[in-house]
Amino acid sequence: MAEAAAKEHFPRWKRAFDVLAIFASLPVVVPVALLVALLVRINLGSPVLFAQVRPGLGGRPFRMVKFRSMLEPRPGEPRLPDVQRLTEFGRFLRSSSLDELPELWNVLRGEMSLVGPRPLLMDYLLLYDSHQMRRHEVPPGITGWAQVNGRNALSWGQKFDYDVWYVDNQSMLLDLKILSMTVFKVVKRDGISAAGDATMPPFTGNSEGR
Repeated sequence: MAEAAAKEHFPRWKRAFDVLAIFASLPVVVPVALLVALLVRINLGSPVLFAQVRPGLGGRPFRMVKFRSMLEPRPGEPRLPDVQRLTEFGRFLRSSSLDELPELWNVLRGEMSLVGPRPLLMDYLLLYDSHQMRRHEVPPGITGWAQVNGRNALSWGQKFDYDVWYVDNQSMLLDLKILSMTVFKVVKRDGISAAGDATMPPFTGNSEGR
């Protein structure tokens, strides 16, 4: 897959901020992550983790890791649509964003940031126009400006516009604001999915972008 033709804006403070914030949160994060892993094993079986290649800074691919939230088909069974594979337990993981906890490992590896545009599918790189491609000028994030302004209830065009706005306005104060807003959004469980989808309908091209 070709890399995105994008500039890269990764200020030095951002990496230091991410690492310090993660290490400060470890006494809380580690017990919660272990408990979630156990519950995933009990409710969904193994594997506990789900990994998928996503585009990172500059469109470069990396393996994003999450807790699994969907049922896997048994050998010989057809693969059901995502909305049918998502159990009540899986919905809880997603609505609480607990499925995102393993992405802290991606942040420590420098593949993601705490705040930035959410990493989408590699296939979408070929569909972006120059405006949409700008979302890859910064590292992808666990949460972002689009997530606290509607998440999956937004249209694709709105989501891309919020992502690019963040690229042009990123700062430590903005990241702190987004992180604090994320806590509020998670508690309210706003914008978890678009109507009729487990998350959002697939992005199919620039006609949806703006």
